[in-house]
Amino acid sequence: MARRTPSAPELHRQAVAAYVAAGGEESVQRVITAVASLSKKLDQWYARQLADLDIASGEWAVIAALAKSGQPLTPSQLADQTNVAPSSMTHRLDKLAERGLIERAPDTENRTRVYVALTEDGWQLFSLAIRGSDVVESDVLQDLSDAERGELARLLEVVIARLDDIDA
Repeated sequence: MARRTPSAPELHRQAVAAYVAAGGEESVQRVITAVASLSKKLDQWYARQLADLDIASGEWAVIAALAKSGQPLTPSQLADQTNVAPSSMTHRLDKLAERGLIERAPDTENRTRVYVALTEDGWQLFSLAIRGSDVVESDVLQDLSDAERGELARLLEVVIARLDDIDA
């Protein structure tokens, strides 16, 4: 007899029960397990989306960092922001430049420094990916009202700020 695959809520309850049995506090484990599960599911969807766009996740990290910064960044800044070694960043930048998604320009004040910026094609790829992911993200949140979405965002921002305090 074939076993049925448990639903996402069942898996969530099972995980929380295991963490509580091991000594975790239930309300904490419900939140952390839910956030981790949401992140994992979205990451799986984003990976498929990036594959459809023919871009590797590491290259996407560079494009997103440049788009979010709103200004050119150095390769070192990009390596720091995307948590990769500088040599890996050079390889990523080479691939993105070959595709016409980024451009490099020398710093006029320091000839040893290079700045990296998105090209128009790079920005268009970023925009296409965001519009595509927004459809799925909106679907995920469709059962929440605008007020509930705002409150959820506010609460998660409080948690994120606390993580910064713990790292300090």
